[in-house]
Amino acid sequence: MNNHQEQKPKNDFVIATGLGKSFKMNGLELKVLKGIDLTLEKGEMLSIIGASGAGKSTLLHVLGTLDRPTDGTVYFEGLDVFALTDAKLASFRNNRIGFIFQLHHLLPEFSALENVALPAFIAGTEYGEAAKRAEELLVEVGLGDRIRHKPGELSGGEQQRVAIARALMNEPELVLADEPTGNLDSKTSDSVFELLQRINKIKKQTFVIVTHNHELAKKTDRIVHLVDGKIYLKDQEEKDV
Repeated sequence: MNNHQEQKPKNDFVIATGLGKSFKMNGLELKVLKGIDLTLEKGEMLSIIGASGAGKSTLLHVLGTLDRPTDGTVYFEGLDVFALTDAKLASFRNNRIGFIFQLHHLLPEFSALENVALPAFIAGTEYGEAAKRAEELLVEVGLGDRIRHKPGELSGGEQQRVAIARALMNEPELVLADEPTGNLDSKTSDSVFELLQRINKIKKQTFVIVTHNHELAKKTDRIVHLVDGKIYLKDQEEKDV
């Protein structure tokens, strides 16, 4: 079953229409995304599952404007984001989209507070204001007593909580998470996922989570199943598989 269908851009939250993404490898064209249509509702938590190589991370990178698509585009509240220049797109991404990766990508020489505050520094926020916001977020994710610790002094779960706080620093409307619990043990994984759910419910931010964990995926509002670069099953259907 392939749920690809024509969608016209409209003033909705996020609409991806006809997304295609190809890469050149050894002179050959590798098609990773093959005409993806996807609408994100404001405040929902959606999970993307599928086998390795299905295109999950590539889709997340395009939705997050880290990569430009080969075909199609993404509309963010009616704005065609890929019509923006690279500089304007980078500013848009920093202010309106948050990212959580499987590998934390924390700067080892910086404290937890400094790592969390980085997106605000990039946006030009004054240091005192950024530091205050970063401290509030670290308290919110349960790390109020780890503010001055560097990544090497934190456990894997604590490092991921720092990464979550960093993703929320500029109060993004869309948060994209690529295997955010992939390197964690089951107990820590459940704890981190519960934190994401709590943030989603309280802050009404839209979350898109790529995961291999079907049990965690079933706890989200909606599941998209990606097979060979195409959407196979979506909405509630996958929860019954």
